Amino acid sequence: MSAFDLFIQQLINGLVKGSLYAMIALGYTMVYGILGIINFAHGEVFMIGAMVAMTVSTLLLGMGFSSILSLIIATLAAMLVCMFTSYSIERLAYRPLRHAPKLAPLITAIGMSFVLQAIAMQIWGLEHFRFPEVLPSQRIQLFGNVGITLREVIIFIVAFVMMGGLFWLVNHTKLGRAMRATSENVNVASLMGINPNRVISATFMIGAALAAVAGILFATNYGGKVHFYMGFIPGMKAFIAAVLGGIGNIPGALVGGLVLGLVEAMGAGYISAEYEDVFAFVVLVCVLIFRPSGLLGQRVADRA
Repeated sequence: MSAFDLFIQQLINGLVKGSLYAMIALGYTMVYGILGIINFAHGEVFMIGAMVAMTVSTLLLGMGFSSILSLIIATLAAMLVCMFTSYSIERLAYRPLRHAPKLAPLITAIGMSFVLQAIAMQIWGLEHFRFPEVLPSQRIQLFGNVGITLREVIIFIVAFVMMGGLFWLVNHTKLGRAMRATSENVNVASLMGINPNRVISATFMIGAALAAVAGILFATNYGGKVHFYMGFIPGMKAFIAAVLGGIGNIPGALVGGLVLGLVEAMGAGYISAEYEDVFAFVVLVCVLIFRPSGLLGQRVADRA
């Protein structure tokens, strides 16, 4: 493969993976923008989405349903379960600590991550399951040795449609205006007739729906293996993407996810694929040292 072909191929790989990181990162950044806390249990919501979709699609395929119909039903089921899970986390774990020192929700978030892993382990066990082949994997040859699979094209399109829908919701709907108002100042928003509890719950649920879809797309494209621990590394990388773009900044989550995906892909192509996970944490260190506010700055309201 020529140097140019290698560059374009890794560019494609990075954009596909980065779009998935961005979908997960949006959950982190929306919650931080409103509450100012890091929901470290979000990676486990991603995992639950993949596990639920695997279970439902396997069951439906065994009953004779088509791959596309099985995937659609499984995705809807995964989104509903993840939205309920995230709502429960917010209602039971975070809401009682809303006015506590910032360290308390952070520790709680880490604890909820372990709780969700334990629940998944009790339901599905320690096995690594194979996600059913529900997306076409035919390779499209673009030019030279550069190609992309039909599955990757679908992943990229679905990811950007979902993120585009989120941007439209935030900027052009009543709920989006309520979310932006609550992000600016919870107390003032409540005086204007907004119910902060509903807005915050909706924020958690929207982020969970995106994480569920990302979990399914990730499982179908990267090894196809799902297990109770699969959300940790993608969740941490999505958090890095959110920090890279500017935590609390929705466009920043998109930019950070794409940049992180490109960094990983280029590092794997030009240095070594064995150190792919290391590149993400090197990026995090560099951002924290040289630009802690992220690439697009930090839009977090002053709640003084």
